[in-house]
Amino acid sequence: MKETIYERAYHQQSLKDKAFLITGGSGFIGSNIVEYLLVHGAGKVRVLDNLANGYKKNIEPFLNHPSFEFFEGDITNADTCLKAMEGIQFVSHQAALGSVPRSLANPLATHHANATGFLNMLWAARQMNIERIVYASSSSVYGDSPELPKREHITGNPLSPYAVSKMSNELYAYTFCMHYDMQIIGLRYFNVFGPNQNPDNPYAAAIPLFMKALLKDQPAYIFGDGEQSRDFTFVENAVQANIRALFSEHKDACNKVYNIAVGESISLNKLLHHLMHITGKKIEPVYKEERPGDVKNSLADISLAKQYLGYNPLVKVKEGLALTVPWFKKNFC
Repeated sequence: MKETIYERAYHQQSLKDKAFLITGGSGFIGSNIVEYLLVHGAGKVRVLDNLANGYKKNIEPFLNHPSFEFFEGDITNADTCLKAMEGIQFVSHQAALGSVPRSLANPLATHHANATGFLNMLWAARQMNIERIVYASSSSVYGDSPELPKREHITGNPLSPYAVSKMSNELYAYTFCMHYDMQIIGLRYFNVFGPNQNPDNPYAAAIPLFMKALLKDQPAYIFGDGEQSRDFTFVENAVQANIRALFSEHKDACNKVYNIAVGESISLNKLLHHLMHITGKKIEPVYKEERPGDVKNSLADISLAKQYLGYNPLVKVKEGLALTVPWFKKNFC
């Protein structure tokens, strides 16, 4: 297999007798979870993906691995969800249509994939007696709440159809835990970045777009004045959170959602400055109008994830950027 960043183990038990389903496993975060599980000897890792928002190249290094299976299908099909869970114990649900702008352009597609698809997954998991589900939520559920840092129990009004879809995930997960005695854990990601994140996607996030601009000597576009801040989170921290959530033995860990971030914020202007320093290149940012649905500032309180999951983000922003730049140079130069 390829060189990996996942030498650190975030689990204690052997994985060789365990079977995992990763929905959206050819996407950005999903493919990183797949890599971690295979590096650490998982017995079976099955990916369910329709390849609409993921990329086959992200899983190409694993296609000949004896523990890896690829199941091409869509979570919006209930029967597909059932078939994908045959012989599976643990589900990591990463499949979704991300992006606030995309959801504003096509709210029906966002709802269908993120809300209906998630409900299909929960219902299939109940019927197949899945041991535990960990699913991707989002910091977007905080909406117009002005509180900083963000704490899980205080959310505002959602500012986009994407945020609504992720909020619906949390509500469905809560009711399924309550009525069907299921083990479900939600992770509210804060601006995850790292290898396998595609800058050529029409709804690509800030860091991959900045990376591409720097490496190709193109303008870097910033929506707003660049002083908006984010709790940027290297993908290894998100993978750690998923693994710890899948295996947490804390008696009260399930039926909760957790902030997954670093607990530090940085402005987009400073972020671009750090990237220029790492790459040794200099470009001038081009400022454009703020986008509807975007929040001004974001910073997470991660104490709940530390308490119940044992989460401990080891990779800070600068280190994460330094690990990400070589991957972008290799894949997009």
